[in-house]
Amino acid sequence: MDENKLGKKITTLREAHHLTAQDLADRCQCDLPVIEGLEAGEVPASLAPLIKITRALGVRLGTLMDDDENLGPAYIDVEQMREVERTKSLETTSGGDLSYFSLAAGRPSRHMDPFVITVDPRGEADHELVGHEGEEWLYGMEGEIEIEYGKEIYVLHPGESIYYDSIVPHQVRAHNGQKAKFLAVVYTPI
Repeated sequence: MDENKLGKKITTLREAHHLTAQDLADRCQCDLPVIEGLEAGEVPASLAPLIKITRALGVRLGTLMDDDENLGPAYIDVEQMREVERTKSLETTSGGDLSYFSLAAGRPSRHMDPFVITVDPRGEADHELVGHEGEEWLYGMEGEIEIEYGKEIYVLHPGESIYYDSIVPHQVRAHNGQKAKFLAVVYTPI
C-alpha cells in the first residue's frame, strides 16, 4: 500500500480503541517492535501478525488491505490483472518474497480475501512456520510452490490446488528456487 496506508489504518484503528502500541502488542501477542514497525511502514507486512492485529481490533483482514469502501462488486478487468507484477510484498518469508494482487480490493464486508500471489525465491535461509486462524485455498498458476504444513511438505504444480486450516503452522515458498504464481483465497473469521 503506497504512502504507508496500512500503517496509518492500524494506527487509526488502535487509537479508536484507545490502545497504546504496547496494549495492541499485548492483545495480539506480537512484539512491540512489530506493531511499531508496521505502523511506521518500516516492517514488511506479514500475514500472521496482520491477522492477529485484525482479530485484536475486531476487523477483517480486508479492512486493512482495502483502499476504498465500494459497496458494489469487486470487478477486476484484464488490464488490472496485468498490473500483478507491480505489486508490493504482503509477506516476506525465508521462501522468498510473496507479492500479491488483491482480487477483491474495495469490496467491504467480505469473508474471503482472494489474491494472485507471485513468489520470488530470494534468500531462502531458515524457514519459520506460522499459524493463524482461518482457512486457505491455493491454486497453482505458473511454476511450482512448496507448502510446508505441519510436518508435511506439498509441491503445488500449475493446475493443482490445496485447501488447509491455517491454524496449523505452515509456510508457502518457492520450490527449487524458481519464481511461481498462484491464486490464494484466505478466510479469516472475525
